[in-house]
Formats: sequence, C-alpha cells, structure tokens
Amino acid sequence: MTTTNLPARSNVTATEEIEGVATREFVTMIIEGQLFGIPVLQVQDVLGPQKITRVPLAPKEIAGSLNLRGRIVTAIDVRTRLSLPSNKESEKNMSVVVDHGGEFYSLIVDQVGEVMALPASDYEKTPATLDDRWREVSDGVYRLKDTLLIVLDVKRLLRLEELVAA
Repeated sequence: MTTTNLPARSNVTATEEIEGVATREFVTMIIEGQLFGIPVLQVQDVLGPQKITRVPLAPKEIAGSLNLRGRIVTAIDVRTRLSLPSNKESEKNMSVVVDHGGEFYSLIVDQVGEVMALPASDYEKTPATLDDRWREVSDGVYRLKDTLLIVLDVKRLLRLEELVAA
C-alpha cells in the first residue's frame, strides 16, 4: 500500500498569502485527461492503488470499501460519478481520501498531481458551457495556461443519499 501523508495543517488557512497575493491551495488530480482540484484542507491522504472490496447491492458509483490503517473507508469511483467510461488501467488508479461529515471517503481517480497554489483573484464561477454532470459537482474553475482546472465541491460529489436512492 502506497500512501502519501500531506503536511500538517494546523497553521494553514483556506486562503493564504504568498508574496502579498491571496492564494488558494488545491490537490490536483486527472480524470479522463481533465484536471480537477480539491481544496487541500479537505484532503486527508493520497493513496496509490488499493485493494477495494466490492459492496453487494451498492450503487455503481460506490466502488466498494478499503481498509485505511484499520479504518473502513467508502471508495467512490469518480469516473462513474461523472458519467465517464471506465478506465482500462484501473489497477493504476490512485485515491484521494477526504473527510466529509466525520467519515472518510476515498475518491478513485486516474492520477494525482501536485498541490497548486493559485491566486484567489483568478477563481471563476463554473461556466454555463461546462457539461451538466460536471457542473453539478463543480465549485468553480481556474483558467490555467494550457488547461482548465475544475474545482470539485466534495459535498456535492458525495451526495450519497441521492446515489443510494437511485
């Protein structure tokens, strides 16, 4: 099991100043070639490929559960949640563990990138042209030099009551 512990966050705020410019930090990830980000304060851990145990009768978005240092964590297939095709190289998937309502969830993604500090002033609302399925889980975007960073709203991504009811 490969894990990456993120730096202690006791002195980190949601918006920091770097050289006098207010910035927001995101853990980046790639899903189907698209760059996504989650605010660094919501991320508990980054994991390499994991053994995931399927949960019978669970919605298709719930890949199963995994054991994280003795704690059972629900694994969410973000590709399925975003209505994307399954990944042929799923054994290489990585996980971003987030805390939501006191529970840990593992977000299964294709790749995890770096932590990016972006100017808060460059943040934009989610564009109307973004696919509806992505808009519903997006908090906003950053237009970077070569790509668009879609900021994921973890709370909306994990609307599990809706997933279970479906």
